[in-house]
Amino acid sequence: MPAQFPAPLTGHAPAAGRWGLLAQFPAPLAGRCSPVLRLRAVVALGRWGSTRSSEVESAGGWAQAAPRKRGRATPPPRRLPRARALHPGAWWLWSLSLGVAASRTTNPLLLGLLITVTGYVVAVCRSRTAPWSRSYAAFARLGLAVLVVRLAFTVFLGSPVPGAHTLVTLPEIPLPHWAQGIRLGGRVTAEALVFALYDGLRIATLLICVGAANALANPARLLKSLPGALYELGVAVVVALTFAPHLVADVQRLRAARRLRGRPDSGLRGLLQVALPVLEGALERSVALAAAMDARGYGRSADVPARVRRTTAALTLGGLLGVCAGLYGLLTTEGGGYGLPVLLAGVAAALAGLRLGGRRSPRTRYRPDPWDARAWLVAGAGAAVAALLTLASVRDPAALQPGVVPLVAPTLPLWPAAAVLLGLLPALAVPKEPS
Repeated sequence: MPAQFPAPLTGHAPAAGRWGLLAQFPAPLAGRCSPVLRLRAVVALGRWGSTRSSEVESAGGWAQAAPRKRGRATPPPRRLPRARALHPGAWWLWSLSLGVAASRTTNPLLLGLLITVTGYVVAVCRSRTAPWSRSYAAFARLGLAVLVVRLAFTVFLGSPVPGAHTLVTLPEIPLPHWAQGIRLGGRVTAEALVFALYDGLRIATLLICVGAANALANPARLLKSLPGALYELGVAVVVALTFAPHLVADVQRLRAARRLRGRPDSGLRGLLQVALPVLEGALERSVALAAAMDARGYGRSADVPARVRRTTAALTLGGLLGVCAGLYGLLTTEGGGYGLPVLLAGVAAALAGLRLGGRRSPRTRYRPDPWDARAWLVAGAGAAVAALLTLASVRDPAALQPGVVPLVAPTLPLWPAAAVLLGLLPALAVPKEPS
């Protein structure tokens, strides 16, 4: 008897499942096969039927089955490019440049404008969820505390600034002969308080500029961007900078938890009960960080010839000394002539030393941050503010250093104020820092 096979599956849909395929299996052929062969045949027919069903059903049914058309495959959806964060060094250059501009003036109007510029840029460009983004408010409070302490020292310890407008006279404590030049109590003049206010506001502005850099730049990415010669120093500095944002976040979280439990979160008692968990968390993070750094091979060094090491040390040390001397010359009125050339020479020597010193610490960088046009714009905006304020302090020192003897109201110079507003360019050109 000739073997019989299932009819071709055209025109009618197959029965559902493998039992339907078993029903289509011819009875005479099924009787001659062993159970194992029958099972294999059922499995094979089941696979063929399910594949064939999906093909013809997608074409519109069994009766209208058509051969698959060969053509170009549908291209996958285009993935939007991921927004890259700005190079952290650009934020630090911008902030330090604003700090240099703040050091060139004691005009409270210009200092207040600098604080406003930094606050606006931080509010627009910082990441909301990153722990380091909360450090700006902490540095602002620190600057306010420095201002209050500066005024308190002037009130209780006196000031060398002479004044004719006495506000209050405190009881003066006589001091021995060897403590001449220091007094406790005495007259408190308006001129001395105004001078202390200007000086304290300048220091507070410097701290706020540093706080802006902490709030905008990712410390981990900053460490990754440092040259190899600053490997150990960069690790120490970045760990120290990371400590402050985490400390602020821990204090805020613990105070919120104490408020929810109905416990005091202010005063001496609240401070003591919050300080212990904060210190415990800082210690645990330090131990975990040390273990992670040891596991990742931090501290490795390559074998470098002695001649290269000596040249690197000489260039780096000489360059850093030149940078310090140049900055001192720029920040003081006496060194305006030699400050800029010495600073440029020191920067060149330091860069050469860092270039040579990078051979000692072989490192690889995963997805390095590029120094693109946005980074040049941010760093250039800060450098322009610093250069223009430095030029204004040389050409018109009376506008940037208002006098206090006699007392005069400070005025807002127009083109230095316009120069300070150049610091707002990052808020207009750089998107918010990704989380």
